Amino acid sequence: MNETPTINIAGRVIGREYSPYVIAELSANHNGSLETALAIVEEAAKAGADAIKLQTYTADTITLKSDAPEFRIEGGLWDGETLYDLYEKAHTPWDWHKVLFKRAQQLGLAAFSSPFDRTAVDLLEDLNVPAYKIASFEAVDLPLIRYVASTGKPMIISTGMADADEIAEAVAAARDGGCRELAILHCVSGYPAPAEDYNLATIPDMIRRFGLVTGLSDHTLDNSTAIASVALGASLIEKHFTLDRGGGGPDDSFSLEPEELAALCRDARTAWAAVGEVDYGRKSSETGNIKFRRSLYFVKSLKAGETITAESVRSVRPGYGLPPKMLDSIIGTKVVTDVARNTPVTSLVIS
Repeated sequence: MNETPTINIAGRVIGREYSPYVIAELSANHNGSLETALAIVEEAAKAGADAIKLQTYTADTITLKSDAPEFRIEGGLWDGETLYDLYEKAHTPWDWHKVLFKRAQQLGLAAFSSPFDRTAVDLLEDLNVPAYKIASFEAVDLPLIRYVASTGKPMIISTGMADADEIAEAVAAARDGGCRELAILHCVSGYPAPAEDYNLATIPDMIRRFGLVTGLSDHTLDNSTAIASVALGASLIEKHFTLDRGGGGPDDSFSLEPEELAALCRDARTAWAAVGEVDYGRKSSETGNIKFRRSLYFVKSLKAGETITAESVRSVRPGYGLPPKMLDSIIGTKVVTDVARNTPVTSLVIS
């Protein structure tokens, strides 16, 4: 039997045999304030997350400054904005990265980022990040994936909008570039995304198809989808995280607040523990209740030598008598000693 795949980020092993790895996505939820960004890191640690993730880009590295129709967003949360203006407002200043990573490390959180071009990778390498995340929209940027792979660090690729062939191409690019520790995330790139769009049955298919550590990047508004994904084999869960969903930032409205992230960390790990492994044996919590299973009891007093009839025994609780499956075989036999009603039928009293 093949071993299940694993990756290792900053000493934490991630895979189906380990509790889910929870990534808090800081994204644009700092709303332009380093103080807020630091507070988000601190709250993520308090909630029990394993990692905090940033996004490393500037407006100029991710798009072009243009008012042309194709550069303008229509509908949704960011209706009417140009890509350039949105990313100018949402980006995390590059000189914050070192400060945020240092604070995360002090709090025991792994800290890494999604780079959106080579210059971002170079910055993150200078900061010695332990891993990289490829965002869904960049899953088709195979040269970027190969460049990230060349660092030799673990890589997580989000697959929102990618079909099976595109996922296979991204995985091949990562492998060709030198990545040896690779994970993929099932994702729906809607902000927010309705739970019914997630089709979580895709997760076990991805595990079988690609043979990789697999998880979920979840843009739904609560934790139900993420918890359900654990039962289907998700080893990583990524959720956007904010201090206040009403904060007015670009991503605040579909992000978890601190209490919700704490619930996700707790409940995802409970779900993982509940899934466990195939086991038909008796569980430790059941031991004290074995005596309350059904068994055969005399419901009439009988003298030695009398015949046991259907009217003289019943299947009842507790479980100190012979098992109910023996009922037919003992009817018609004789008792070898006097028996009292409300006493168990045992092999010692029947012939």
